[in-house]
Formats: sequence, C-alpha cells, structure tokens
Amino acid sequence: MVDMELKRINSRRLIRHWVSLILWMGFIFWLSTDTFSSEHTASVIAPLLHFIMPSRSAQEIEILHNAIRKSAHMIEYFVLGILLFGLFGAFPGMMTKRKLRRWAVISFLVVVLYALSDEFHQSFVLSREPSLRDVGIDTIGGGLALFEYLLFYRPKGDDGRGRRSAD
Repeated sequence: MVDMELKRINSRRLIRHWVSLILWMGFIFWLSTDTFSSEHTASVIAPLLHFIMPSRSAQEIEILHNAIRKSAHMIEYFVLGILLFGLFGAFPGMMTKRKLRRWAVISFLVVVLYALSDEFHQSFVLSREPSLRDVGIDTIGGGLALFEYLLFYRPKGDDGRGRRSAD
C-alpha cells in the first residue's frame, strides 16, 4: 500500500515538472513572436524609461531597452535550466551525486538546442531576426542556473562529501 502511495506521489510530481517545463517552453516560444519584437516592446518600455529617467537621451533609452531585452533572454533561459534540472530530479534515484554533472550537461545541451530552435523560429517571423548572439545569451542564462545547481544542490541524504547521512 505504501509503495502505491509513493508511486502516485512520484507520478504527480513528475507530471507537475513536465507540465511546468512544457508551459515555460511554450512561453518562450510566444515571446519569440511578433508581439514581443523590439518594435513592439519599445512602444511600452521606451516611454516608461523616459518617464523614470527624463534626462536620458533617445540613444540612451534605446541602449537601456536593448539591455532589458537581452536580460529577459537570460532570465527566460535561467528558468528553463532550473526547470530542466528539476525534471531530472523528479525521477526517483536519478539525482545522485555521481549523476549530478551528467544531468547538468544534458540539461545544458537541451538549453542550447532550445535556444537554437527559438532563433530558427524567429527566422519565420517578419519582425524578428535570428541571432547567434541571442543563442549565446540564452545559453549563458541556462548555464548560470545549472552552475548554481552544481555549486549548491545536494541530493537528499547527501552530507556534501559524497556520503549518505545517517538520518
């Protein structure tokens, strides 16, 4: 009976991780549409920046707008990296200390492939332009999330020295 309950809990957890990941990937895909092109975001962000910083020139506002857009790329893919790594951790027994780096590498490769596919998608959107620089920015965002996991994540029961704790 306890095994069935654990399987049901693990199934729910796994489904929750998959759904979160798929929704986030869909969100990234949506952000790559015409709706979030530079021209459209500038119509919202530039007036807001002018309001907050009225003494800034149009050129400075444009630079800030671009910085905000590139920061958004990093954040999108930072979250993607977290969700990917969390998915692998949702499988019982998959996230041991020995397997940690392997799952980080696999997660990183998925981040890179999704960033490439995102830019490929943008090649079909008239108001967007695919950019390998954006792939690099996306990859840095996902890579930072995975680097953070490698530094601070400890599988349950791991005392930090590769041994299982007594509890």
